[in-house]
Amino acid sequence: MSVKQASLPSVAQRINHVALLFDAVRRSSVRLVAGLSDADATVQSMPDASPAKWHLAHTTWFFEAMVLVPSLPGYRVFDARFHHLFNSYYETLGARHPRPRRGMLTRPSLDDVLAYRCHVDDALARLLRADPEVSALALVELGCHHEQQHQELLLTDLLHLFAQNPLQPAYKAPEPLPVQSSPISDSIDLAFAGGLLEFGHDGQGFAFDCEGPRHRVWLEPFQLANRLVTNGEWMQFMHDGGYRDPLLWLSEGWARINADGWATPLYWERRDDAWWTMSLRGAQLVDAAAPVCHVSYYEADAFARWSGRRLPTEFEWEHAARGLAPDEGHYADSGRLRPRAAEASYSSSSPLQQMFGDVWEWTGSAFTAYPRFKPAEGAVGEYNGKFMSGQYVLRGGSCVSPPNHLRLSYRNFFPPEARWQFSGLRLAKDA
Repeated sequence: MSVKQASLPSVAQRINHVALLFDAVRRSSVRLVAGLSDADATVQSMPDASPAKWHLAHTTWFFEAMVLVPSLPGYRVFDARFHHLFNSYYETLGARHPRPRRGMLTRPSLDDVLAYRCHVDDALARLLRADPEVSALALVELGCHHEQQHQELLLTDLLHLFAQNPLQPAYKAPEPLPVQSSPISDSIDLAFAGGLLEFGHDGQGFAFDCEGPRHRVWLEPFQLANRLVTNGEWMQFMHDGGYRDPLLWLSEGWARINADGWATPLYWERRDDAWWTMSLRGAQLVDAAAPVCHVSYYEADAFARWSGRRLPTEFEWEHAARGLAPDEGHYADSGRLRPRAAEASYSSSSPLQQMFGDVWEWTGSAFTAYPRFKPAEGAVGEYNGKFMSGQYVLRGGSCVSPPNHLRLSYRNFFPPEARWQFSGLRLAKDA
């Protein structure tokens, strides 16, 4: 058997894998907007958020501009004007509509965007049936994982949008969600020996470019909490004046809370004698046993200092999570769309809980390049590398992350003031 013949089954298997992934991801995105009005999908609540309609169109533009135009002979673009409207930040591909003005795009309508998706989906299916080049196949796979990132952003941005409406509309049926009736046990500090260890993606399966190259890092011995910080613990921080003590805060964080009036996590409000929060299922009582979320890096850092602890580095987090199964996390497929209390959520035999899902965990690590990192050639080289400044790494995923999207080496990143993401924290300390 020749080398070429021997390689055919693996190529065919990869094409089949990518085709199935593409179909599943694209269908999932459309399901997310079922029930939304055109207005729901058009309005932009702040410059950092994007309308649901834009997420649907941008992810479609990615496949059209990055894959179909260069790789499918005879492909006809759906609407040449969309290239300007739905490019996000790819400077090498030309001018684009300003990000803060995405909510001004009342046209195309949601129906037009869905038609755009069908046009591109049909063309992608033709490409995958035509034995595409390996490079084109890799871009389709990247586009699928890129779209899964936007699925989470779509839900996060919808929550921020609906929270601005005095009617507090619910994305899903607003029945009261159960809360943990019994107090949650105190967190336990688990010891890790540290040493000279390897970090980054191991080369098995898909990964974004910023997850590599694999390299070695020295870790001093450390301890990590077995669970996430809860809403009840955050209430203690608030009651103790945590938002009023400048000694707890980084300078920029202190300036931010004074400028913007931060006194609680985002979306919290006081009703009579109870705390309530806005969720994708409407206004809900704050569950004291569930992980706190919608807090910034500045708030997470201040809480850790108040606790006599610190935030873990991203390498401490990755070392501690080795051997844990990402598919045990609480993700968007549960339908709850809100973090759950640790002891009510997991049956894992590991003493570490909630490492994947529930809330993204702020780390103390700046989002920078790993040693020997080189951006990819061409426009896709702008995917992550250009953002390696002024951002902090978050690990683990959240309750609105798509299932089967996360892995040990996954690095999320946001600026330290970001609060609208499902972001929380886990405490660490030196051994």
